[in-house]
Amino acid sequence: MMHDPTGRLLLTPVDNEAPARMRRLRELDIGERPEPALDAFAGRVAELTGAPYAMVNFLDEERQFFAGLHAADGQGVGSVGRYLARDHGYCPHVVVRRKALVLEDVRDFPRFAGNPVVDEIGIRSYLGAPLLDRTGMALGTVCAVDVEPRRWGRAGLDTIKAMAAELVGQIHRREDGGI
Repeated sequence: MMHDPTGRLLLTPVDNEAPARMRRLRELDIGERPEPALDAFAGRVAELTGAPYAMVNFLDEERQFFAGLHAADGQGVGSVGRYLARDHGYCPHVVVRRKALVLEDVRDFPRFAGNPVVDEIGIRSYLGAPLLDRTGMALGTVCAVDVEPRRWGRAGLDTIKAMAAELVGQIHRREDGGI
């Protein structure tokens, strides 16, 4: 996180890798359209974590795109759909930090409680892990969210990290011509 010249705390971290990430995603031919296989993957994430919503999320300089989306209500979180502004949500933090993030109740963390998704969409808990590519780049995230506080615990963290690693393996196999 950084401060802007007016002294205001910026809640979304600066992402200097966004242009290179977009080039890499284009090379891989992912992250610009919904993919049924990624929707199914998000469904598995939701099932394994017990969350009503799960996403496979890719980020550029201005927005986030859910190439994979599972919504228990069939709509998406608060009917957001597949796009979200880059300054909304917690995936930008996961991508820049390159580490998983567990927020059992986002309101317990001043840094995250003021995020627009809390009031505008009703997000109360988040579990996400980065998709770390063989090039060393964080391509995006796999995440699960809930509108209620949730105790993800160590099992949730282990699950989301394993799912991220599994998806990166699938992406690499596809790149290598194996899928």
